[in-house]
Amino acid sequence: MAAESPAGQSPSRGKRADAQRNRQTVLDAAAEVFVASGVDAPIRQIAARAGVGMATIYRHFPTRADLVTAVYRHQIEACAEAGPDLLAGADSPFDALCRWTDLFVDFLVTKHGLADALQSDSDRFAALHAYFLDRLLPVCARLLDAAVDAGDIRPGTQPYELMRGIGNLCIGRDNDPRYDPRRLVALLLRGLREPQAS
Repeated sequence: MAAESPAGQSPSRGKRADAQRNRQTVLDAAAEVFVASGVDAPIRQIAARAGVGMATIYRHFPTRADLVTAVYRHQIEACAEAGPDLLAGADSPFDALCRWTDLFVDFLVTKHGLADALQSDSDRFAALHAYFLDRLLPVCARLLDAAVDAGDIRPGTQPYELMRGIGNLCIGRDNDPRYDPRRLVALLLRGLREPQAS
């Protein structure tokens, strides 16, 4: 006990850790609710999913736009950080690319309604889109390069066009419950393979 920080530091550090955990819990719950109910879902639904009071949500995110932006930034970071981990742990670079694409599809499905939610704040939306490209394009490029180097896929696919193509395949999901973007994304990825790799 004598090695602990001086009095006054541990409680504040503990409070900061609790606040960070609460924030993380709210972001995870909001992402789940956004997938199920859209970005206009009631804040009380997010609070109930997170197991916190509505005051906790408003303390961290004073406006809905603040919450929506934070959810997407959080998911962009998770998707960006997953790329190198998947590449290090997957059976092949192509497997890592496929698994990362699943995460990217999850993100895109949650992203539905983002433009509408931030319609009154075009600067915030533009900054978030730029952040999205800055963080995810290099990760996608690294995965594609590794798959090409391993002979898993043909060279020539640009990260932006792959991400844009996946995004376009995800658009129709909301209008037709029979539509499964994951199946079409899997077909798209198979189309990238070298004949001997498949």
